[in-house]
Amino acid sequence: MTQPTPRDVSFMRVALEEARRAGEDGDVPVGAIVVDANGTIIGRGRNRREVCQDPTAHAEVEAIRDATRARGAWRLIDTTVYVTLEPCPMCAGALVNARVSRVVYGCKDLKAGAVDTHFAIGRLVGLNHRFEVQGDVLHDECVGLLRSFFSARRKNKVAPNELSQDEPLSETNNSSSE
Repeated sequence: MTQPTPRDVSFMRVALEEARRAGEDGDVPVGAIVVDANGTIIGRGRNRREVCQDPTAHAEVEAIRDATRARGAWRLIDTTVYVTLEPCPMCAGALVNARVSRVVYGCKDLKAGAVDTHFAIGRLVGLNHRFEVQGDVLHDECVGLLRSFFSARRKNKVAPNELSQDEPLSETNNSSSE
C-alpha cells in the first residue's frame, strides 16, 4: 500500500464525523462518504442497522445509495469511497457492483474485513470490476472511536452475545495482534 495523500486524510475526517453520528444514534460507529473525481462529496452514510433494524444498513451501502441518488445513476465510476472500517463481504460486493474506482479505509476489521484482511474482493481478477485499496488512513482515530464505543457498551452491561456479534475482532481490542 502507498502512503495516504493529504486528500485521503481530509476526507477520512469527514467519514469519521459520519461514524461519530452513528455512535450517537446507538449504532456501531462506522461512517463512509463517496467522493467524485472533482473532490465533491456526493454521498454520505453511517451505520444505521439499529436505527433501521436493517442488517444491510451499513455505512458503505448507505453512502452508495446516497451517491447514486445524487448522480441519478447506479454506476459510480471515477469515485472514491472513504470508510472508517474495512468493508465486509457484503459491502465489498456492493462497491464492486457500484463500479467505484478506489476504496480508502481507516482500520482493518479482523472479523469480517473483505478488501484486505480475509479477502481481496476489490482486486479479484475474475470479477467484472476491480478497485484500488488504501488502508490505515487515520488508523488510530478510527480504532479509538470503535474502542470507546464498545468500552461504553461493556460498562452499560450489554449482553456478551450482542457485543461479540457487532465488535470487529482485534482491531478494537487491547489484545490486538495485527
